[in-house]
Amino acid sequence: MDLVRHLRYFTVVAEELHFGNAAIRLGMAQPPLSQRIKRLEEELGVRLFDRSARQVRLTEAGRLLLGEAREIVTRVDRLHELARQGEGTVLKVGVPPDLAASVLAALVAGFRQTNPEVRLAPAEIWTADQVTALGEGTIDVGLVRHPVTVPGLRFGQILRQTQGVLLAEGDPLTGVGEVHLADLAGRDLLMPPKEGEPGWHAEVLAECRRHGYVPAQVHQGAGLGLVLAGAAVAFGPRMELPGLAWRPLLGSPIATRISTAWRVVTLAATDFSAVAVRTLKESAGMTDEGAAPSRRVSRRPGMLA
Repeated sequence: MDLVRHLRYFTVVAEELHFGNAAIRLGMAQPPLSQRIKRLEEELGVRLFDRSARQVRLTEAGRLLLGEAREIVTRVDRLHELARQGEGTVLKVGVPPDLAASVLAALVAGFRQTNPEVRLAPAEIWTADQVTALGEGTIDVGLVRHPVTVPGLRFGQILRQTQGVLLAEGDPLTGVGEVHLADLAGRDLLMPPKEGEPGWHAEVLAECRRHGYVPAQVHQGAGLGLVLAGAAVAFGPRMELPGLAWRPLLGSPIATRISTAWRVVTLAATDFSAVAVRTLKESAGMTDEGAAPSRRVSRRPGMLA
């Protein structure tokens, strides 16, 4: 658990005494905020808030913790500020943990060419945590999966990447040309964490149900071990890995939509957004939203190539 981040959530809820208002201030949804406060309470072994239908109040333990939590958060923010001053201009960027390493390398190299005086500092963070980090100012720009509906966020151009199905090499479906989603019936599905990608998670499962596929079980993670073991299938761009097979989905019903996101407009952030659009088109075969799906083959391993 990231204790400092959870303490930051706690201080905001303690100041607002309203989970909905605190979630808006933090730029995140209310359920994940409530879950993280609960996790902090479990970690500390105390109840921090008395919750009722009408009111949220600090417990005695919460009141005692608040001053210390504020001091810790302030000190950490100051350390980050001092570190940035010593490093010169740094652009802190959030990227999905399942972004292919080759695409991330191309992003860094492309930005370095256009902004040699700015150091790019990427951090692997799922979309929900990127939204929170943008609100807190711990990252400057993010590369997020849509749908994302958060007040105050600005978005760059949205790009689309059609997804196929990833199967174990010995799966009977590897012998067909295109797989219908209904053909996956009875199989478990591996997806990014629901807490990290709530919008995309809900969108994909709804599309699966609409086409007759209700996963026997949904596993959460970024690695492909379960797929390689034949214990689950996953959706992703075309790739080549030993023991893995990829097949297109009939009608291309599953797609990832990606864009940059930021709260504070800076020249470095808008420059990164332009580089990201170009790089994702060239290195990951993404297309403008609404354009015909690209048939380009990506041979780079990763859930989001």
